[in-house]
Amino acid sequence: MIFLQGLFNTMKQSYGESINHFPLIELIFYSLDQTLFYFIIWLTFRVIYLKFFRKGKKRKKVYREISLNAFVFYIILLIHLTIFREEHSIGNVRFNMQPLSNINLTPLTHTLKLTKGVTLFDYYYNFYGNILWFVPMGFAVAYFLNKKPYFLKTLLIGFCFSFFIEMMQFFLGTGITDIDDLIFNTIGTAVGLICFIIVKKAVEHYRKKKS
Repeated sequence: MIFLQGLFNTMKQSYGESINHFPLIELIFYSLDQTLFYFIIWLTFRVIYLKFFRKGKKRKKVYREISLNAFVFYIILLIHLTIFREEHSIGNVRFNMQPLSNINLTPLTHTLKLTKGVTLFDYYYNFYGNILWFVPMGFAVAYFLNKKPYFLKTLLIGFCFSFFIEMMQFFLGTGITDIDDLIFNTIGTAVGLICFIIVKKAVEHYRKKKS
């Protein structure tokens, strides 16, 4: 780790033995650290682009630029949480394709097995985690499209990105390719989309009331 190694070492010494699912915390630290590194690279190129290639052109609104950068940070983090784990990274791609028999195409089979574990933590993380991680996807994609019809387009983009993650996990051998993840991720996208619609209508109502 480049940025968070010291903080991670401190946390590991204090809570490494007391937290049962510490490997998940380690994954989050690693993913955040890698995300910060690649996000800084993105910001560097973004600033250069805005400075030299958008010169004299109509500038985007500040809040939209902030939203774009937040979305890029989220995408990089999501990719590291799901695809590039542990020793894997964007700059260290190694193909380690799994047998086709490892792909689970039967809905809810793996998820229901997790309910029979020693704790329900893995079940909760697999079910709710896969949904929650894709809520920002639905909200952000709908925000950037922001032109009707965007409902089906947003769901399709969320589905395709989830499918991309599952395929990369299969080809790189960094995760389990499971149809449940595809289903839950798409549900998360739908939840984010609904949240966007609610927020958009609330903002429009407020503006009409104010005017």
